[in-house]
Amino acid sequence: MTDKSSSAQVSIKDLKVCFHQGDQTIEAVKGISFDIHAGKTLAIVGESGSGKSVTAQSILGLHDRKKTSYPSGEIIFQEKDLLQASESELRRVRGGKIGMIFQEPMTSLNPLHTIEKQISESIRLHNRSSDKATQKRVIELLELVGIPDPESRLSAYPHQLSGGQKQRVMIAMALANEPEILIADEPTTALDVTVQKQVLELIKSLQLKLGMSVILISHDLSIVRHYADEVVVMHHGKVVETGTTDNIFANPQQDYTKLLINSDPSGSPKPIDHDSKTILEGKDINVWFPTKTNFWGKPTEYLKAAKDISISLKAGETLGIVGESGSGKTTLGLALLKLLSCDGEIYFEGQATHQLDQKHFRPYRKDMQIVFQDPYGSLSPRMSVLQIISEGLEIHGIGTPSEREEIIINALKEVELDPESRHRYPHEFSGGQRQRIAIARAIVLKPRLIILDEPTSALDRTVQNQVVELLRRLQEKYGIAYLFISHDLAVVRALSHRVLVMKHGDVIEENDCEALFTSPQQEYTKNLLEAAYFYS
Repeated sequence: MTDKSSSAQVSIKDLKVCFHQGDQTIEAVKGISFDIHAGKTLAIVGESGSGKSVTAQSILGLHDRKKTSYPSGEIIFQEKDLLQASESELRRVRGGKIGMIFQEPMTSLNPLHTIEKQISESIRLHNRSSDKATQKRVIELLELVGIPDPESRLSAYPHQLSGGQKQRVMIAMALANEPEILIADEPTTALDVTVQKQVLELIKSLQLKLGMSVILISHDLSIVRHYADEVVVMHHGKVVETGTTDNIFANPQQDYTKLLINSDPSGSPKPIDHDSKTILEGKDINVWFPTKTNFWGKPTEYLKAAKDISISLKAGETLGIVGESGSGKTTLGLALLKLLSCDGEIYFEGQATHQLDQKHFRPYRKDMQIVFQDPYGSLSPRMSVLQIISEGLEIHGIGTPSEREEIIINALKEVELDPESRHRYPHEFSGGQRQRIAIARAIVLKPRLIILDEPTSALDRTVQNQVVELLRRLQEKYGIAYLFISHDLAVVRALSHRVLVMKHGDVIEENDCEALFTSPQQEYTKNLLEAAYFYS
């Protein structure tokens, strides 16, 4: 990696990064060294907390200097150590010589400013150009990153764009001044597989066109394998292995690297019994959202989020629901739980629930639970783990306080968390641990059905694997039925018995899991699998 025969565009030498909070010092990066070569894509991989993003942000000096120190190291760019650069010098580098795409475009874009204003700001910081010339450049950039009809998007706000479009705007901002280096920090984590592929292909084509170097930070090794030239593997703030992509994947030397490479969810759920009873049935489910009303407030136009969908689910079975954002996956799940109004018939264990009001439906909620995508957002930060898991037990009047605590202790053991942690708060846990708490909250009521809405999308691959194994074990032990909503096809394949594919509110294909993955019938399904590198 540090081949001195070829000059490095950026050379990182013995970099240490420490964060200070009160009397506490956290050493986030521990003396790492590697080079970034011109025109190449270097991937920095590792689990959350490995120091990937801290390293990248150090290149641009994005850390709070009052709370950050660099006990040793150099970051040499154009014969200058960026660690010693002044703030004014760093401002010339940021967005000018080195651009950066951040992980979450919705939080990185200002919701109060138009797309034109946000991209223009980046241009004006580094160039003196007229308003007309700046607007022309913004349109060129939007066209370059594949935004259709760019002139009409100038006055759009971030919330009016899809996830993929927001990420394309972030790329346009990063490329506004034709940087020599582009840092892409988990640029596709929150995107559907087809949009992921579009964004990565876009970055690759722009790299070739502009002759940029790319630093790709990712925990998804399938992406790294397809798009990187060189790889740096980080673990607990240290570089544990470096090399060309081909060498790293063909002949990994370190156990940690082998663990990452082999961490894709694998295996399959235990086959269900042939005599398993149908636990959930939906017939002709329709969910329409009014988008336009007349003077009297009567809806005149609708968004048809779910159209005449019929499904069935047996005890102990997992039905995977896949499709791009906006396909109606989550809408269908919420409708089945009566968390959204819908037309159609819903039966739970043979009982018609579609005719019940919320009061009479409440007893069924004990047997029908949901685990959401973002465990941090779905767990109250003001409640301890004990209070969070106890809430459902209290609502349904289960047990005395001492009995409830014993039930909670057992639930934490089931999800492989230390029962002593029940007095702690969500912010004191990792992402994977928080998702285990969310699962414990669902299983504590011993439900017959759990809807899992993207429960692993925010987690590292190794943690995803652990959660998949946990869900399979709980299903086998208690016969729980899962409705598993996801755009991560590797996880869907490892967990599902059957898969249902949705597009624009319609079911376009349904089949047994392996049959669908090995022999998809619809072009849309083939495109999804190809984007996830399952099918070609």
